[in-house]
Amino acid sequence: MKSPSIHVQNLRKVYTVSQQEAGTAAALGSLVHRHKIEIAAVDGISFDLAAGEMVGFLGPNGAGKTTTLKMLSGVLHPTTGEATVLGYIPWKREKPFLRQITLVMGQRNQLVWDIPALHSFELNRAIYRIPPDDYRYMLDQLTELLGLGPLLHKPVRNLSLGERMKCEIAAALLHRPSVVFLDEPTIGLDVTMQRRIRAFLTEYNQRFGATVLLTSHYMADVEALAKRIVVIHHGKLLFDGDLSVLVQKFTAHKTIEVQIGDCQADLNQYGEVLSCADGHFTLRVPKAETARVTERLLADLPVIDLTVEDPPIEEVIEMVFAQESP
Repeated sequence: MKSPSIHVQNLRKVYTVSQQEAGTAAALGSLVHRHKIEIAAVDGISFDLAAGEMVGFLGPNGAGKTTTLKMLSGVLHPTTGEATVLGYIPWKREKPFLRQITLVMGQRNQLVWDIPALHSFELNRAIYRIPPDDYRYMLDQLTELLGLGPLLHKPVRNLSLGERMKCEIAAALLHRPSVVFLDEPTIGLDVTMQRRIRAFLTEYNQRFGATVLLTSHYMADVEALAKRIVVIHHGKLLFDGDLSVLVQKFTAHKTIEVQIGDCQADLNQYGEVLSCADGHFTLRVPKAETARVTERLLADLPVIDLTVEDPPIEEVIEMVFAQESP
């Protein structure tokens, strides 16, 4: 059996912070004695990723996602626990390890602002000591996949947010990493650019067999890129498995979209009416009642179109957090 590309066992990161009450007396007292508390940003999580696997890493703000990625990429040391990436201990930051991984953060820039993106690519080639032939090959591949041709010779400051993000991703992948950590790679991008980035990441994974761990607040990213998801909350692991299993486990309802021509009809007898626009009703019904309600709708009404779906993944994730919140 092959060793996992990423192995995490009881990983924990605790920060010690000072806590101060409001008021002048409390402020003066803190000069003599500081009251400190420990906060577990990541609290004993465990999971494995196989080589070439793409996994969504989900959780609300403050759940510990970025802290985990920083530990796995060697930026942070854990308080306790174990982790290996490609067989290396990340926080030792050995050169062979660093040459095989990358961390892309949607709100962080690595390109030099006042020079063309191509010049920053050349700088990365020197830093990673990429052989010239390998560099030209990867630059050609990334230029094709991301449509970078018109952008390479423009100063970075003249690029739009979406164009800059494409160049940022290319710069991070020039050394052809085997493991890619993505922290909100499509944040702030318009819908069209989000789709392009997703299509590129799928193609990169398939073409080069890279292992990808992705965080995103856009559920469309996760649905498009990852069959498996890992969900954490308050630093603890809540769920690790197939996205469809999560939907089945945490939802007791189905959504029925039915078109009958106008919104004058009263459909409350069939289920909870969530909305209606131009004759398109959205109903929420108990999962066990879906077949019976669908049959009644078709028998009772002049149905033009009808579809049955699981609830949006955003709702599912909210249900997970709601059930697990203290």
